[in-house]
Amino acid sequence: MLIERTANEVIIRLPASVDITGLQRVVDYLTYKEATANSKANQEQVDELAKEVKKGWWKQNRKRLLK
Repeated sequence: MLIERTANEVIIRLPASVDITGLQRVVDYLTYKEATANSKANQEQVDELAKEVKKGWWKQNRKRLLK
């Protein structure tokens, strides 16, 4: 493994033999950390947003799932 820092990014090089599933989980976590790094939201606001998103998803997919 090689980790390199440039002026604008951090580059991580891994051998091709690395487990892709585990690597994807790490990438998903890092994506989450990057997306929420400057958030000022509190837990109550996050919970309300999650509830709204789930509600909208169900409305869009209900017919497809209840065939």
